[in-house]
Amino acid sequence: MSIKAMNSTSKDMTKGTPWKLILSFALPVFLSQLFQQLYNTADSMIVGRFLGTDSLAAVSSSGNLIFLITSFFIGATMGAGIVISKYFGAKEMDKVSLAVHTNIALGLTSGILLTVFGVVFTPTFLKWMDTDPEIMDEAVIYFRYYFAGALAIVMYNTFKSIMNAVGDSKRPLYYLIFSSILNVCLDLLFVGVFHWGVWSAALATTISQAASVILCVFQFVRKDTVYRLEFKKIGFNGPIFREIIRYGLPSGIQNSVIGLANVIVQKNINSFLKTATAAYGSYSKIEGFAFLPINSFTMAITTFVGQNLGAGEYARAKRGSRFGITGAVIMAELIGLGIWIFAPTLVGLFDSNPAVIELGTQQARTEAFFYCLLAFSHAVASVCRGAGKAVVPMSVMLAIWCVLRITYIEIMMHFFHEIQYIYWAYPLTWGISSIIFLCYYLFSDWVHGFETKRKRI
Repeated sequence: MSIKAMNSTSKDMTKGTPWKLILSFALPVFLSQLFQQLYNTADSMIVGRFLGTDSLAAVSSSGNLIFLITSFFIGATMGAGIVISKYFGAKEMDKVSLAVHTNIALGLTSGILLTVFGVVFTPTFLKWMDTDPEIMDEAVIYFRYYFAGALAIVMYNTFKSIMNAVGDSKRPLYYLIFSSILNVCLDLLFVGVFHWGVWSAALATTISQAASVILCVFQFVRKDTVYRLEFKKIGFNGPIFREIIRYGLPSGIQNSVIGLANVIVQKNINSFLKTATAAYGSYSKIEGFAFLPINSFTMAITTFVGQNLGAGEYARAKRGSRFGITGAVIMAELIGLGIWIFAPTLVGLFDSNPAVIELGTQQARTEAFFYCLLAFSHAVASVCRGAGKAVVPMSVMLAIWCVLRITYIEIMMHFFHEIQYIYWAYPLTWGISSIIFLCYYLFSDWVHGFETKRKRI
């Protein structure tokens, strides 16, 4: 493959000014995530406005359930992104191709399994999470329609991880702009015009996500792409698959750990009935938007570190990581200040119920000032993943964001059963994980992660 063809759909991050490369990569990622966030936000906002608090609570009742079940499979695609970044930085294009086709095979398999699992076990999970009986029927049908489109969700994230790994962050943006606009239009049509009910919001999301996958496929079959897709080559290459699992399994477990902790939180929130559930769901959407710039930085850090360590540019990887971490922390704190000030207005966009606004504002003003800690933890975790050290963030988040957070909440709910103690679980665990990540970043030899793997092989 010629360098010209390679560069037409990718970005070599081993040359040029690190901060400029990270920013140029992060901006399209931010915009694409902004439009992606519109999927569920449009569902919640339109459902809340047209169908009322009960339907909003049904959509919000187990948003963390979706994250828990889908995050493991999506996290596994991150492993492929790390592998692709490493080989792309080392200019080993044959192995890039093997990783691309293996990752697509993994995505197809995972998406089918996830669809079946989600549709069958949705009622079981909702009951386990103490979902309010008044909204149970609507919640079950919403999440079953959502999981019916799980294959499209997994495959879009698979294609996006491949494109991001080679520095192509623009095309995922273009596809998401189209599919997000389609999703909002379908939401308004199905819910606002046809009044089909809460299930139609999930149907709109599924159709829109499938449209973005179709656009990705058209791009991947082009001949001038470094990640060119040839259908006959889709399959599991043994050595590459094992490498993807080595890096992707910890990321998948990490995502699931966070999802599990949030499901436990949601279960306790649901014990305060539907007003608290709607408030928690509304705040979650606000926080989702708030962290889009930070997430874009962390994705850029992973790609930058992966490519540069793959090319043996250790000092350059350190410089880029320092800029990415600093930028993420500063942005997070500025955004947190804005949310603290405008919390009542922001929550009111989703539900005009005064009780919902009060609870959502309480949560926002408990957590927003501590966004810098969450950003720092995510940024260092992204450095670790880019360096092939995905086990490190998995272990920290398992211990702190899952075990410690759940233990704290269960103790507080047993003795006090007051909702503000749930809100405080987040800044407390963010702070502890940030201390651990700071020590690891400063004192470990993370820059030689890939080199250590090669020596073992």
